Amino acid sequence: MFQRALCTLAIAAATAAGSASAQTKMDFALDWKFEGPAAPYFAALDNGHFADAGLEVTVTAGSGSLDAIPKVATGAYPVGFADINSLVKFLDQNPGAPVIAVMMTYDKPPFAVVGRKSLGIEAPKDLEGKILGAPPPDGAWAQFAPFAAANDLDMSKITVEPVGFPTREPMLAEGKVDAVTGFNFSSYLNLVRLGVPEDDISTILMADYGLDLYGNAIIVNTDFAAENPDAVKGFVAAVGLGWKDAIADPAAAVAQLIERNPAGDADLETRRLQLALEANVMTPYVMENGMGTIEADRFASALEQIKETYEFQSEPDAALYFTDAYLPEGGIALD
Repeated sequence: MFQRALCTLAIAAATAAGSASAQTKMDFALDWKFEGPAAPYFAALDNGHFADAGLEVTVTAGSGSLDAIPKVATGAYPVGFADINSLVKFLDQNPGAPVIAVMMTYDKPPFAVVGRKSLGIEAPKDLEGKILGAPPPDGAWAQFAPFAAANDLDMSKITVEPVGFPTREPMLAEGKVDAVTGFNFSSYLNLVRLGVPEDDISTILMADYGLDLYGNAIIVNTDFAAENPDAVKGFVAAVGLGWKDAIADPAAAVAQLIERNPAGDADLETRRLQLALEANVMTPYVMENGMGTIEADRFASALEQIKETYEFQSEPDAALYFTDAYLPEGGIALD
């Protein structure tokens, strides 16, 4: 079983003229372990962006895209990183829970079905008659129902095998399943590391096959945000600067990550970060409109897609799930 790593990174209080100023403590719950796409948060730490915003930040690894939502909703963590589609469902099932998304990070979600061409998987319809490995807490598996509906898949012809995160890619590498759900940048490179030839790996990105959904976002406890609005604004701005640093020098950002995960492969994690940047973060919309924002019409369409396979207890309301109140006007420019 995946053992959650914990990394506590205290930043000394900033001083202006020799006198210390108090800093706001903010524990940050990631969605996953310390891999390449988490590097921008360590860049924000080590390059002083959180400290400059008057923040003392702790970063904690997670165990899946849904992991951070209850942590933030209960107030155990003031901020986290989680799948916004799962947040929508969580708030429908827990009306009034004090949690909301404040910064979209994966404008193009990394939800994917990753298979092997040698096992007959290259397009969505190829899943029929096959075995699909899916970890129950996986963010990509959480979106499989609307993906299946968008591609007219007959679920009675797909054998879904619940698998654990640690065994997901090994099972595919060994041919025990024909495909798995996962994030494009994670499952792909995990298979490469296991010796699967790259030309045998097929990545079916759900966003390329009918889904208008967004991906992971920074989420915040609304009670904390109401009491500390400037801290939340500072956190968001510092995260944006961390992403800019990682874009400018991915290898340097990953080196900062590897300091917290010495067992990691720097080259592999640099490539993982670059895959996330190219496919999920630096989209045409983000490069034109800035990082962090969402497009109202697209989000409305995403909510309609969720409704196709999920029965809401109350009519969905976009304002409950996302706010740009803590973003700089026009989002965060990455260029």
